Amino acid sequence: MSEQTRTVYLDDGEQKLELQRYRLVVTDGPGEARSIDCDARRTTIGSSPDNDVVLDDPAISRIHAVIEVDDRGYVLRDEDSKNGTYLEGIRIREAFLDDGATFRLGKTTIQFDTTDESVEVHFSGKERFGDLLGQSLAMREVFSLLERVSPTDATVLVEGESGTGKELVARALHDHHPSRQDGPFVVVDCSAIPADLIESELFGHVEGAFTGATGNREGAFQAAEGGTLFLDELGELSQDLQPKLLRALENDAIKPVGSNETIETDVRIVAATNQNLQRAIEEGTFREDLYYRFAVVTMRLPPLRERPEDIPVLVEHFLKDANEMSDREDVEVGYKTMEKLKRHRWPGNVRELKNFVERAVLLTTGDTIETRFLDAADPVPSEPEAAEESAGSMATMAIEENLPFKDAKNRLIEEFERSYWRELLRRTDGNVSEAARIAGVHRKSVEYILKKHDISREELSDS
Repeated sequence: MSEQTRTVYLDDGEQKLELQRYRLVVTDGPGEARSIDCDARRTTIGSSPDNDVVLDDPAISRIHAVIEVDDRGYVLRDEDSKNGTYLEGIRIREAFLDDGATFRLGKTTIQFDTTDESVEVHFSGKERFGDLLGQSLAMREVFSLLERVSPTDATVLVEGESGTGKELVARALHDHHPSRQDGPFVVVDCSAIPADLIESELFGHVEGAFTGATGNREGAFQAAEGGTLFLDELGELSQDLQPKLLRALENDAIKPVGSNETIETDVRIVAATNQNLQRAIEEGTFREDLYYRFAVVTMRLPPLRERPEDIPVLVEHFLKDANEMSDREDVEVGYKTMEKLKRHRWPGNVRELKNFVERAVLLTTGDTIETRFLDAADPVPSEPEAAEESAGSMATMAIEENLPFKDAKNRLIEEFERSYWRELLRRTDGNVSEAARIAGVHRKSVEYILKKHDISREELSDS
């Protein structure tokens, strides 16, 4: 166990991770002398604005690397970046960070320094909360927060990609509230309602308020009285409506469209977004005061690709439901298939995994599901622009490292060979003969290339 982190086991089965805050200091490259203080268990670094640490460096990938903290210490992990992550001059996939260590992403060199301040991160001792499942630290951290927040009336903002389970969080918060769980749970999808109707949908309207308003109608706030109102896709709210919603939240009261009457409300608000609202604030499309009114408690649901250790328990859960749905009992998943599922990127997250299991059970003619029922293979650069960008970036890195032309060219060729044969073998389900036929080379040459790049056809084949 690291001296900089410590795990404490509490009486109720919960774990508490005590860690030192750390600071990332840009010592060379774009943004030199910039300092970023970090206290989260997981910090993403890259060029995309969605990262915790955003670096303006064209040689850095959108999500380039991540720093994760556990009882072993601080782990720097490369996220399959195009130009690699270098720790003390050595390219790494994963390595522990010591205090004062320097690492390089693209053209940017960063120093890692721990501070004297400490922070606590709590993990639930349970692997389920409501309909949310997971044994990873990332999900148990979410469960711990849900356990503490659910009995309160605190407004919660849930952030995460599509398909991660944001509505399940809202439902779980409602179901675990001691006094609201028997009240209504009302969902409003802000992206699915026309801008000229969303005010009426939320606050209701009176007869004659607008063309077509032939009678009084209650809005979502009144419908959720005594329960929970879940506002999905919050970032899609029009700017005209935002000040009216802010007023309703601050006063616990609404005014139906066309009415002068103010109606008091008693609802618990949970909102969700797959957008970066902080960036929307900077761009002027989302009010900062409204954001902070929603973000009393914020929680981020991790994408499935960040928690592959949860895939087996999710697959088994979905498999049980799919077997019942298709009136089958014998369909299972083999070890090799499970390993392939854990390596898949799952852009649609848990929703995509659930759909895959259901589809695989329905379509399989045997007693095991196969990954050939996935919609697509792992995404790889396929457009000429993407290939050109990748080659250009590698050339830039080679020049930065003063590599001779021959060595730089060999590195590019090796990277291409590795990517090409991995993708081709995935598409042929590990069939070397078929891959050789498609590539137009002899099978023996393929076997030599696989051995050269340490690519196992067994790990790429279906069970």
